[in-house]
Amino acid sequence: MSAKAISEQTGKEFLYKYICTSAAVQNRFRYASVTAETDWDRLTQEHPWLLTERLVVKPDQLIKRRGKLGLVGINLDLQGVREWLNGRFMKETTVGKAKGVLKNFLIEPFVPHVQEEEFYVCVYATREGDHVLFHHEGGVEVGDVDAKAQRLMVAVDDKLSEDQVKEQLLTHVPDEKKEILASFIVGLFNLYEDLYFTYLEINPLVVTQDGVYILDMAAKIDATADYICKAKWGDVEFPPPFGREAYPEEAYIADLDAKSGASLKLTLLNPRGRIWTMVAGGGASVVYSDTICDLGGVDELANYGEYSGAPSEQQTYDYAKTILSLMTREKHPLGKVLIIGGSIANFTNVAATFKGIVRAIKDYQGPLKEHEVTIFVRRGGPNYQEGLRVMGEVGKTTGIPIHVFGTETHMTAIVGMALGHRPIPNQPPMDAHTANFLLNASSSAKTPATTRTASFSEPRTSNDVTPAKKSKAGLPPAQASSGCSGAKATTLFRKQTKAIVWGMQTRAVQGMLDFDYVCSRDEPSVAAMVYPFTGDHKQKFYWGHKEILLPVYKNMADAMKKHPEVDVLISFASLRSAFDSTVEAMQYSQIHTIAIIAEGIPEAQTRKLIKMADEKGVTIIGPATVGGIKPGCFKIGNTGGMLDNILASKLYRPGSVAYVSRSGGMSNELNNIISRTTDGVYEGVAIGGDRYPGSTFMDHVLRYQDTEGIKMIVVLGEIGGTEEYKICQGIREGRITKPVVCWCIGTCATMFASEVQFGHAGACANQASETAVAKNQALRDAGAYVPKSFDELGNVIKTVYDELVANGTIIPAEEVPPPTVPMDYSWARELGLIRKPASFMTSICDERGQELIYAGMPITEVFKEEMGLGGVLGLLWFQRRLPRYACQFIEMCLMVTADHGPAVSGAHNTIVCARAGKDLISSLTSGLLTIGDRFGGALDAAAKQFSKAFDSGMLPMEFVNKMKKDGKLIMGIGHRVKSINNPDMRVQILKDFVKQHFPSTQLLDYALDVEKITTSKKPNLILNVDGLIGVAFVDLLRTCGGFTRDEADEFVEIGALNGIFVLGRSMGFIGHYLDQKRLKQGLYRHPWDDISYVLPEHMSM
Repeated sequence: MSAKAISEQTGKEFLYKYICTSAAVQNRFRYASVTAETDWDRLTQEHPWLLTERLVVKPDQLIKRRGKLGLVGINLDLQGVREWLNGRFMKETTVGKAKGVLKNFLIEPFVPHVQEEEFYVCVYATREGDHVLFHHEGGVEVGDVDAKAQRLMVAVDDKLSEDQVKEQLLTHVPDEKKEILASFIVGLFNLYEDLYFTYLEINPLVVTQDGVYILDMAAKIDATADYICKAKWGDVEFPPPFGREAYPEEAYIADLDAKSGASLKLTLLNPRGRIWTMVAGGGASVVYSDTICDLGGVDELANYGEYSGAPSEQQTYDYAKTILSLMTREKHPLGKVLIIGGSIANFTNVAATFKGIVRAIKDYQGPLKEHEVTIFVRRGGPNYQEGLRVMGEVGKTTGIPIHVFGTETHMTAIVGMALGHRPIPNQPPMDAHTANFLLNASSSAKTPATTRTASFSEPRTSNDVTPAKKSKAGLPPAQASSGCSGAKATTLFRKQTKAIVWGMQTRAVQGMLDFDYVCSRDEPSVAAMVYPFTGDHKQKFYWGHKEILLPVYKNMADAMKKHPEVDVLISFASLRSAFDSTVEAMQYSQIHTIAIIAEGIPEAQTRKLIKMADEKGVTIIGPATVGGIKPGCFKIGNTGGMLDNILASKLYRPGSVAYVSRSGGMSNELNNIISRTTDGVYEGVAIGGDRYPGSTFMDHVLRYQDTEGIKMIVVLGEIGGTEEYKICQGIREGRITKPVVCWCIGTCATMFASEVQFGHAGACANQASETAVAKNQALRDAGAYVPKSFDELGNVIKTVYDELVANGTIIPAEEVPPPTVPMDYSWARELGLIRKPASFMTSICDERGQELIYAGMPITEVFKEEMGLGGVLGLLWFQRRLPRYACQFIEMCLMVTADHGPAVSGAHNTIVCARAGKDLISSLTSGLLTIGDRFGGALDAAAKQFSKAFDSGMLPMEFVNKMKKDGKLIMGIGHRVKSINNPDMRVQILKDFVKQHFPSTQLLDYALDVEKITTSKKPNLILNVDGLIGVAFVDLLRTCGGFTRDEADEFVEIGALNGIFVLGRSMGFIGHYLDQKRLKQGLYRHPWDDISYVLPEHMSM
């Protein structure tokens, strides 16, 4: 959500820190917080004024009208405060319908004053601007300030002046206080804007001869502006509404949400309840809660929550296990039900999210059966058939009763089943598989374009085929003829509509092109893409069976200039860049529609975009939307889901019904409902879930009213805001004459004891008229068709449609099959329709999930077990968790092989390369390329030679004699500098460790016997570090208990041991490279006197 309430202490801290006014603000930062952890001695040390001043004490827990409720202690000394708290602290109190424990109090200095010195001031946001309310009589008895107060509206982007305040707000204020109040109110308004407040109320504001005192304050800030205001806000805590505890599980899900691009929400309503929900989608989650409450389950509803925005399998698993953990803590005599519901997804891979839920169910199968949990599932969307299959399968394997339904079942039907209000079908009807939709049985590969009409129920009108009038592309409005500026188009999309997509959203673009193809469009609807993070290039897509290239531009100006036919921008820009990119797009007069997909854009920025769009005649769809769709013509991004849903909901040709909704997921559900009850959708728009969508319900309803092909209108409204009342007014005034079927979701909100913020930012009622119940009744009274619940929405739509068919308003046309579109290879594989050998196989690492896995061990476990570098090497090289001594030995090998000075060939090469100005990788590679049998690469060869001799039963003397006879060197024997009299301490350290810790050292002992023979001939023919590591490693592999003899021999054969030297010596080579760079050594040239020039003598002819 965006607007979140903050504590009074936080609000005052912001005000005291950042307000800029000539008024003397008194008692700055003079407040003390009291909680269960408070140490009174320490509190008085930090706030010595507590001991000397008269005090006020009150709870700071988002409680309204504390004075009237007797929850304010006034004019007390510190002892009086403590006595006052004794009767209230940690006690349960009822405020309205909410019961809660008083546990957080605020103590402030008492301000002596008279009633005439109390004032009321409030600033709050609306779509058009910010309202400043002021009343000259503040305090507990202020009454209905909406009716009493002086009011001033500051339009978006306008500034508030002291003169305006004096003239319009301070008319009843004594002259001597006008100056100070005007300065304070202007300073307060500027603070409100700068810190992205959405609501700020001070009552009373006391003005005495000493200055201004803020006695009581209530405030909300726009939480989505955190990335802008973080430096000033710091880490803000958002307390829960009074009556609802802050649970650690809620904080855990909020943290997951903050770290994810998806949306994850959880609010606990009644942890002892028997009805639990796990719903996909912000709108759908509200609908399920409504239905549960409508069917009498409000007292047993345990939670509200939603997951949406394509969370990963791991994220869904974490979300699901949190809910399963909560619901299996206390038993219920009637058992429990879990409703895993959702609308038809637009782009979320249902199978992937369900796999996460299935993992959680398997983990909790014991507690779920113990608590007699029954699970009801209903879902649709990409790959939903596979998701439902795995969900049904886990029910069979675990023995947990799981009832699974797809798009053939009404979205909320499972609620009635779960609560015993409707029977559970034994074998629910199943829709056809995804593949069946795409592999059209029709012999025609392409439907003739001439058989497609503008409306499914009537002939094509000339209006629908006339392309939009082209403006001068690439020019800002000042340089291009703008026609009637400010007038918005009735028809947003035609069959010739072309769009630019901002962002590298290849999947969404391919979905648009596939939609275009099944709609028999002549050309793709996407003309180009804009992606500022790469240079101009071409991106490959499919158009039906063939591949095409679409241009991608680094900047928008080039895209607009080269594609003057474009009049729609679809913006997938992030919440941080969406504002700037949209402002830029509106500088080009050719653009008349912009869809903003991003969720979480600060409301102040959205309102600026709305104002600019209104001035320029641009229609904005969004923010926080999936977009919209006009069957047979155009679709925005991921709207309508994948092709299986496009075809199932008949979105490839127009019907007679237009709809508008806030929710993207619910818009797809409406596609499904309308296609099953009528001749289909003519156009549908999801305006977005924010408080201030770019275009409103009424904007689109009026467009639909003025569009000939549309015969009836469906509106899915929502709790929060008052837009639906404009529809009521339009119906009453006769501006809207077509039948309107309307339902506002969020009816459950009035049944909850405490305020619940639903999934959409705008889904929160700030007054009675904004509740869903009030709006549904107003619509019913105005003459709209309003069902009793969402459950009945489809029935009402069908009834109205049947009446229109019966009276001849709608004449259903004959169905025309769409052309087939080949399924993408990746998706066909996802669905399990095809198989193909993988190009690569790996068995050591998996990075696809939430957590990196080394040979089956999560990276967190690697650190938890303190496995070290040796342990990681064991996992990645040998696929084993090696014993501790083996890990230590590997690390010792890396340490002793790390470097052997600059004179050896590898280090020498690295140094020469570094001094030639080459980069780290080139220099390192130069050194590594010298490793072989002559330098450093003798580990494998030594291991092989000694193993072969030992395994064949050769005596050490026989082995030495044979190698001499064959004219071969014994690998791992000999050193240029070290000898039996000058031993290599590296060898000694490793030998002592191996002897002390290895279970057996047969091969090492054999090699040491060989050393006795070779050193008797020449003292420097010692077992060197390569040889010792080689033979000791064979002993390790053979005797540690983790490998068979064949496996141990295979690792030696494939070169694993040389890897130890390569890895270790790389550290040294990198050290030499850095050393040369640090010493700033120049190009190396070998001295002449160190080169022996041996040339052939001159030969004369």
